[in-house]
Amino acid sequence: MFRKTRLVQACFCSLLIMGCATSQTNNPQSNHHVPVGGATPSALTLNKEAHPKSGSSVQGRQDYFQADGSLSPYLYEWAQELAQLQGIPFTRIEALLKTAHYNAKAAQLMAPNKGQIKRSWNTYKNRFIEPIRIKAGLDFWNQHAEILQRTAQEYGVPPEILVSIIGVETIYGRYTGDFRVLDALLTLGFSYPDNSRPERGKLFRDQLADLIVLDYQGKIDANTITGSFAGAVGLPQFMPGSLMRYAVDADHDGKIDLFHSMPDILASVANFLIEHGWQPGLPVFAPVQLNDQKAKRFVDGGLIPQSNWEGLLQAQAVQAPNSRAVAAWMSKPLGVINLIEESRGTAEYRLATPNFYAITSYNRSYFYASTVSDFADLLARRRAQ
Repeated sequence: MFRKTRLVQACFCSLLIMGCATSQTNNPQSNHHVPVGGATPSALTLNKEAHPKSGSSVQGRQDYFQADGSLSPYLYEWAQELAQLQGIPFTRIEALLKTAHYNAKAAQLMAPNKGQIKRSWNTYKNRFIEPIRIKAGLDFWNQHAEILQRTAQEYGVPPEILVSIIGVETIYGRYTGDFRVLDALLTLGFSYPDNSRPERGKLFRDQLADLIVLDYQGKIDANTITGSFAGAVGLPQFMPGSLMRYAVDADHDGKIDLFHSMPDILASVANFLIEHGWQPGLPVFAPVQLNDQKAKRFVDGGLIPQSNWEGLLQAQAVQAPNSRAVAAWMSKPLGVINLIEESRGTAEYRLATPNFYAITSYNRSYFYASTVSDFADLLARRRAQ
């Protein structure tokens, strides 16, 4: 039986999660890897949806503190608002912020690319589906087969999808990031390196607020926790907001440890997908062949499926020879996605089910979600040999 697991209100381990790609981007084909997070209301914050409305981001800003060591007025105002909204003593927030520093490397890595980089599906995919990661994925699956199977049965997310996501994110814990999360989020929240994207600074300020709340609740240690340059932590690379909303204490030890507890890691990834629309039993891509020229007009670039099987028959969609005549995905919302080779002016078209779009909630990129699916399929085939 599949179920949605309630978020467990338990203490998080001081070393927690790493975060996938969702410091969100509106470009579904973006190559920029961004961590899991977002504006979904939290079930665990002291005051739901209580993020400060004050605060701003200025590229290159480093004047977080005044000459006497006190917070600069804009940071003081933001901290005061957070204290009032969440009922946290201002002195505690102030003391924590005073330990933070501008991180030039985080700002550099988040800065927009200079010049136009041509998008290439094959280049992107081949960065992740390569021999080292394939071998590591099969070893990981064999080592944790029992926990993977148990998690898959409970949530309805296949083991190969769980193995694939963790492999794409951190190569199974080899690269979880060594940036101090507090520094990274302060830098990106108040000094985001692109003044034309004020919404991005707001996103990171909200993640900073969630980090401070989690610290106050005793679920993480904001002084020591490390992660990616964007503030994502653990094997599955969760942002602080996702720690609040989707992480699971699957081993029932009273804490959530997404660095060391494999039950917690796998259940948290599965729970995230379920909470974002994963439907057990559906493939990620429907087993069909599309007429490229006719499929083009169905591509809307969005992250919500807008088509249906009846309409797609007009694009000369044809089921694969060995697929069932009537399949569950046929009654679901569907979307045509394009995987672009920009330098060649070509694209590969696929028919995506709701499960594809659930993966794009983890990282808002067609390339990312397609890579996860293809890597999962390859691992499942190799393991079955």
